[in-house]
Amino acid sequence: MAGEASQLKRTPLYDYYTDNGIKLVDFGSWALPIQFTKLIEEHHAVRERVGLFDVSHMGEIEVQGEQATAWLNRLITNDLAAISDGQALYTLVTNETGGILDDIIIFKKNESAYLLTPNASNTDKIRDWLLNHQDGSVTIEDKSPETGLIAVQGPEAAHVVAEVFGDDIKELKNYHFTEIAEAGAFTDVLVSRTGYTGEDGFECYVNWNQTQDLWQAFKNAGKQYDLAECGLGARDTLRLEAGMPLYGQDLSEDITPLEAGLRFAVKWDKPEPFIGQEALEKQKEEGTVYLSRGFELLERGIAREGYPVYNEADEEIGVVTSGTQSPTLGKSIGFLRMKKSEGKLGDTVYIQVRKKRIPARLIKKTFLKN
Repeated sequence: MAGEASQLKRTPLYDYYTDNGIKLVDFGSWALPIQFTKLIEEHHAVRERVGLFDVSHMGEIEVQGEQATAWLNRLITNDLAAISDGQALYTLVTNETGGILDDIIIFKKNESAYLLTPNASNTDKIRDWLLNHQDGSVTIEDKSPETGLIAVQGPEAAHVVAEVFGDDIKELKNYHFTEIAEAGAFTDVLVSRTGYTGEDGFECYVNWNQTQDLWQAFKNAGKQYDLAECGLGARDTLRLEAGMPLYGQDLSEDITPLEAGLRFAVKWDKPEPFIGQEALEKQKEEGTVYLSRGFELLERGIAREGYPVYNEADEEIGVVTSGTQSPTLGKSIGFLRMKKSEGKLGDTVYIQVRKKRIPARLIKKTFLKN
């Protein structure tokens, strides 16, 4: 990694990692830690107590203008008019054929000002997509190079964040946010009650040069709650258990929201259609050929991304898009993309795990609730 580090993008915590001997890997051209101690320990810390994540590789794009709401609504599947100032919205950005360019969260500061958070690998793509559709009614500014992002996740997350930003933060509702002009040494922070783990949690957008200090402040505040620093490995097992898709595996430009099981984020009756709506309406009318399903293996093994899926007749009917051994549930779970006609919830399919085909039950992706 040392020889490659100069070629990779660095988060504001890069020096902290190298000073403390944290092993870094190439994650989408970013130098990031897979784990600080042991993945399973970090995973359980978030489920049972509280964990700390560096997600500064994510993008941040500001859109402003008197017509910002109407303009953005034509580029996303969800409806910004349905939320109030101070709320966040999960949505998809689709191309003309309905394929998913990205899944993002949008923060509504007011009718004229929004913050968009694309996935790290898609930041340039989404910024350029916005710029290509800019009509003069809005301004677009990529704030990613000057913004750090720290996530505090777990049952004790509110207590840890309140130690730094005050007890009022505990009153913040899910998928709402607040902007803090000043709190001790920190200025212009946006704190949202959002996350990617299935637990209660907060994401804190902070000035790039204040990110390492905020990390340390959360570490100090979390000592009494046995807070754990967490890497990408635990983030992936946590999000998968929570049934949350990962772009580049479960979502892509070749997959539509209807195929991905994300119809809840598609609003058909907005004043003006969004890009890709016509294609999606046609697919809704005709029906999808492929669907995303959750699965659990019925025998020992771990089904990984890319493993083929078969039916009883030995015909290939799909592929695993995400898979892991669930630390919480103690079994192998994941998502697969398969032909809709080949199985419904409760049915058994067969996944090629190395040299063996292992039976798997199709289940809802709400693994923690099943």
